[in-house]
Amino acid sequence: MLLRRRTISKTALGLAAVLTPTLLGTTAAATPAARPASPVAAPAHTPATTHSLVWRSCGNDVPATVECATLKAPLDHRKPGGRKIDLALSRIKAADPAKRRGVLLFNPGGPSASGLFYPLALSGLLPQSVKDRYDLIGFDPRGVGASTPLACGTNSADERKTYRPYKDETFAKDVVWARDIAEGCRNLNGETLPHISTRNTARDMDVIRTALGERKISYFGLSYGTYLGSVYTQLFPRRADRFVLDSAVDPERVWRSMAQSWAEQAEITFDRWTEWTARNAARYGLGDTPVEVERLFRDIVARADREPLDLGGTRFDGAEIREYIRWEISHPPVAARTLGLLRDAAEGKPVPAFPTFVPTDNELASYLAIMCGDASWPTDPAVYRADSRRDSVRYPLYGDSVSNIFPCAYWDRPLEAATEVDNRVPALIVQNEWDPQTPPAAALGLRRALKGSRLVTVDEGQGHGVYSLGISACADGLATTYLTTGRLPSRDVTCAADQHPAADSRPVTPNPNPNPNHAQAPARLPSSGR
Repeated sequence: MLLRRRTISKTALGLAAVLTPTLLGTTAAATPAARPASPVAAPAHTPATTHSLVWRSCGNDVPATVECATLKAPLDHRKPGGRKIDLALSRIKAADPAKRRGVLLFNPGGPSASGLFYPLALSGLLPQSVKDRYDLIGFDPRGVGASTPLACGTNSADERKTYRPYKDETFAKDVVWARDIAEGCRNLNGETLPHISTRNTARDMDVIRTALGERKISYFGLSYGTYLGSVYTQLFPRRADRFVLDSAVDPERVWRSMAQSWAEQAEITFDRWTEWTARNAARYGLGDTPVEVERLFRDIVARADREPLDLGGTRFDGAEIREYIRWEISHPPVAARTLGLLRDAAEGKPVPAFPTFVPTDNELASYLAIMCGDASWPTDPAVYRADSRRDSVRYPLYGDSVSNIFPCAYWDRPLEAATEVDNRVPALIVQNEWDPQTPPAAALGLRRALKGSRLVTVDEGQGHGVYSLGISACADGLATTYLTTGRLPSRDVTCAADQHPAADSRPVTPNPNPNPNHAQAPARLPSSGR
């Protein structure tokens, strides 16, 4: 949930915008709760070997240490002999064959984020002890990128502003927009669209496991990837080895309720930010009290609603500024600097370009396919209107946008019910205290669902993403120990955050694209998890 935000901030790991450690190698596999997750059972797959895959060079821009392959998987896992789709895979072999334990699959979130080169993006950040023990396996989920892709025929206006601010006078147009997007996706994708779901992506992961010749898989999932990992543990509890889930999605809130949690968290974080900025008034000059800082921000938003601000060549209206600052306020110094630039722009002064990221048609299509295909949404526009009016008051920073009408209102009913995650498969959940996209309450929800898991919370941790990002040496050490030895903490742990970056600096986020010239910027589409 969570189309990722590509940011300039390291702590907002913008590979869209969550991990699950599972079974210890020395522990017998736990069985899931007796209640069925959905009417359709997870299919069994015939074991395969690595000979099922033909590994080759990934191309001129990719280091030779990375290999690529394409795997066929059933479009409909209930009909394994039916139509097939492509799954694009990558591999970096374990650095020390003598220490090799198995494979470590990655998902960077989204949904809709390409994971094909995520292992390469992280290879400079992961500890050597992890790289020694695992083949690092990336893949594009079904519908995404180099795997058999989706398209909805959207344009840049659709893609730039998918969560739309509620206004009485524009609501009827928003309803037409949501219906047209859903119809376009349905018309262009035919029989494929109903089979794009988290449950089927989890089943694809098990097809990948068998093709690699592995009895179990380990996994590192970020943001939406935490939900994908938890669904895998529910469908295939005996195939899950060590799962790390970073920046967690609450399985009970998939998906509209999870999106609404962004607005809830934003208000808490906004209050913290205005207090911080007021305490640092001598440096930033944005107000001596939290009320003054908030008033300045609200005045700028109102001005941009009347006439969009020119932010280095791109015009931002008030809703886009609210969305932009929602991400920044997890890093108070960064957000304070941003507010200063917004003030300058409102006064007609030139400001540097504000990085923007407009998702592609494929990214938006695959995002919607998961958001709308995993769980049923309200179908009555009046529900969205009432919720938006209510939440614009309760959560003024972002509540109207995430409660407004969405293409999922006009989606076909999902083929399967949302997965009820309820098992005792071991896993490690890591979570920042100040995460704009997957708040701590969501991590607690995942912890309740994965009863064999442990939760590591980073006190004063900022941003979206924890492991290997320099957020907390304590949290990194626990995750690395788990991946390399299988030892979970004996209980849930609170870790301290490391020293925060310098006030006006924005550390660089790992880039999933091997081309170093590929720009990264804040996405208009928030990620479920990232």
